[in-house]
Amino acid sequence: MSKAILDKKDLLIAPSILAADLSQLGSEIASVSNADVLHVDIMDGHFVPNISFGPNAVRTSRKCFGGLIDAHLMISNPDELLENFIQAKPDILTFHIEATNHADRLISRIHEAGIFASVSVNPATSVSLLEDVLPEVDMVLIMSVNPGFGGQTFIPQTLNKIRKLRHLCGLYRVNPRIEVDGGIDTTTAKSVVEAGADVLVAGLAIFGQESRAEAIEGLHAAGRKGLTHLV
Repeated sequence: MSKAILDKKDLLIAPSILAADLSQLGSEIASVSNADVLHVDIMDGHFVPNISFGPNAVRTSRKCFGGLIDAHLMISNPDELLENFIQAKPDILTFHIEATNHADRLISRIHEAGIFASVSVNPATSVSLLEDVLPEVDMVLIMSVNPGFGGQTFIPQTLNKIRKLRHLCGLYRVNPRIEVDGGIDTTTAKSVVEAGADVLVAGLAIFGQESRAEAIEGLHAAGRKGLTHLV
């Protein structure tokens, strides 16, 4: 775990390759080389109503991107498939708290493999379910849309959920990264960061733009206007 995801001095931007042109995935990833994290959405058609990538997409991303690779497992059986994704060597492995009864076991195994452990919650899931694992994780991903498809509108109630999570972190005296995924653009970035987030996942707001580098810088600039909690 040598890469500085835990460096809390700045906001991180994470393009989601779900919004990329998959027929030119290598060049699409290269076009976001100034991003901090590359977000790879793994969907199984069961936990979410869509099918996307598997471990090979993580391996391909590793060849094309020099920053952190975050494999976001939107799958119903992370306990059974975790080893497949560990072998693909992402920097971060994110699983959903709703998909397992053994979150502590998964976190331990991810850390044993030298990978950052991240846990995610869906829009209708309370962050209180994370209390027992919060001291163990490196990052928490809050879904600000119902997962499964890109291009959805940001759910405003997510802001209160981010605030609640930031409050819980204070109670437990821990400081994981707080990532938000869904409906992130230059309009929503400031309020999300103000609420307590410091990693922003964006799909169409980056890959839907002619200049992806400029789009990433635009999100950085918009999000930094809300910075109050990073030092």
